[in-house]
Amino acid sequence: MPDEKTPRLHVPEPLMRPGGKPDFSHIEIPSAGEVRRPDPDTKPEHMRDLAFSIVRVLNRKGEAVGPWAGSLDDDALLEGLRHMMTLRTYDARMMMAQRQGKSSFYVQHLGEEAVSCAFQRALRKGDMNFPTYRQAGLLIASGYPLVKMMNQVYSNDGDPVKGRQLPVFYSSREHGFFSISGNLATQYPQAVGWAMAAAIKGDRKLAAGWIGDGSTAEGDFHGALVFASTYKPPVILNIVNNQWAISTFQGIARGDAGTFAARAHGFGLPALRVDGNDYLAVHAAAQWAVERARMDLGPTIIEYVTYRAGSHSSSDDPSAYRPKDEGKAWPLGDPILRLKTYLINRGVWSDDRHIQAEAEIRDEVIEAQKESEAIGTLHSGRHPSPRDMFDDVYAEMPPHLIRQRHEVGH
Repeated sequence: MPDEKTPRLHVPEPLMRPGGKPDFSHIEIPSAGEVRRPDPDTKPEHMRDLAFSIVRVLNRKGEAVGPWAGSLDDDALLEGLRHMMTLRTYDARMMMAQRQGKSSFYVQHLGEEAVSCAFQRALRKGDMNFPTYRQAGLLIASGYPLVKMMNQVYSNDGDPVKGRQLPVFYSSREHGFFSISGNLATQYPQAVGWAMAAAIKGDRKLAAGWIGDGSTAEGDFHGALVFASTYKPPVILNIVNNQWAISTFQGIARGDAGTFAARAHGFGLPALRVDGNDYLAVHAAAQWAVERARMDLGPTIIEYVTYRAGSHSSSDDPSAYRPKDEGKAWPLGDPILRLKTYLINRGVWSDDRHIQAEAEIRDEVIEAQKESEAIGTLHSGRHPSPRDMFDDVYAEMPPHLIRQRHEVGH
């Protein structure tokens, strides 16, 4: 018998801390074009290797290579570049507005723009996303008005949700964007349940659930996978691995699983691991999973390997828990610069046109901001009426709410 030892708690330690040297050598990155592309009807047990690699299309020369290339033409990619640039500009303006006291809270998408902007292009009207607070690119890529987004950030009288949600908790049924919940991981059972209902009704629609790396440790994540693997509804379950769950590094939630995508294997589900800073790779993987779902072959789990270049939110200071220059060391680069380089190499874009586009987009965002601020901001202008809190709760308002509404003068 081996000698017994007193048990101890094993707590994973991050490789990098404030003041240290950034090091991403532990991330194994295959060459672009190296990962195989199975047919969408491939059985999960025949593609287990894809949960441990990274699907990449754009190489370091800005060329699209390999079996995952070619899912979008030049015009679509130019539009995708504009979506990402718009999201980044919108982010910068809204973060500045929060610092000026015009809003109470904001969450940026810096460095993650390709994930949501590219994914949305694989969906069609009627499909439903169940997002977290870092997928506003789904709205921008589907044509949702910037003014409406800003109205919600400012909680003014034009806010579509009438001031009853946090500033960045957008909601639009028309644009396939389910109301955001701040209690993360709820998105997974909601998406699976919505997809199950679509299957029961015979609707040709699919759902997409979104979650961060940290929230995969929630019970909702695992419960949803049980239902997804059992009933095989048309759902895509996205894991955005941006390396940080607020101030907690990804190793706490991942444990010894190796990758987040690999968790699909315990449920018999297919999984892909994708370069989240490669617009072409994200779209190709999304299109693959969408095709699988529309063939009635069930769910797919996709892990996007990316990096949260900014703070977790306007309330966070990342310099307290990671090196200040860590973002510069991220090996998968900037999604906007990578797509820009590819399009320049294709001869359909140029540095001058990019500068011009930046100016045009900045003007569009500023114009939308002026229109929204003319309605009101957090501390000035017109705000939602108190009576709005009683609306949209019941189909027919019960007597006790009618009395309460009267008590506040409405």
